[in-house]
Amino acid sequence: MSSAAEAVRRLPVQLDRDRFLRQLLRELAGTLQEVVGLEQASGFVSIVGQKIGERINEEYRSGLQVPRLTREQVTQVLVDLKRRIQGDFFVIEESDDRLVLGNRACPFGDMVRDRQALCMMTSNVFGLITAENLGYARVVIEESIAQGHAGCRVVVHLAPSPDDGAPAGQEYFKA
Repeated sequence: MSSAAEAVRRLPVQLDRDRFLRQLLRELAGTLQEVVGLEQASGFVSIVGQKIGERINEEYRSGLQVPRLTREQVTQVLVDLKRRIQGDFFVIEESDDRLVLGNRACPFGDMVRDRQALCMMTSNVFGLITAENLGYARVVIEESIAQGHAGCRVVVHLAPSPDDGAPAGQEYFKA
């Protein structure tokens, strides 16, 4: 190996596949937000989240050998899938009406800051898995690392509620 190649190889450059892909997603989301606006950028990310959610849902159902997940299984799947991609989600509340999850670490790491469109991945994956198994979901991301909060707070409503001033969110229905 030449001395130039050796010198370059030894540089303390913080670059690996994971970091590169997170930077790529950050720049894609940022470009979308700047070019088409946050709402439309979120729409594009939603489509990707739906497709990924379908695959993840099928993997967990297949792994658990069930045609449909129970509420308790849905809750544990949401926490587990985030754990597997280096998120740190945890259950705050679980009831017949809603699931409330907290999060201390985003799978996108610090690359998520100011990229709220990426939160649609969480909304769509959580919403799709919940609705496909329990019939309905309305996901409200009350706090997010992307918005500058210390962590995330995600509420997944399990039944439609009358328009009583409840926070807006994304609704999902069983296909």
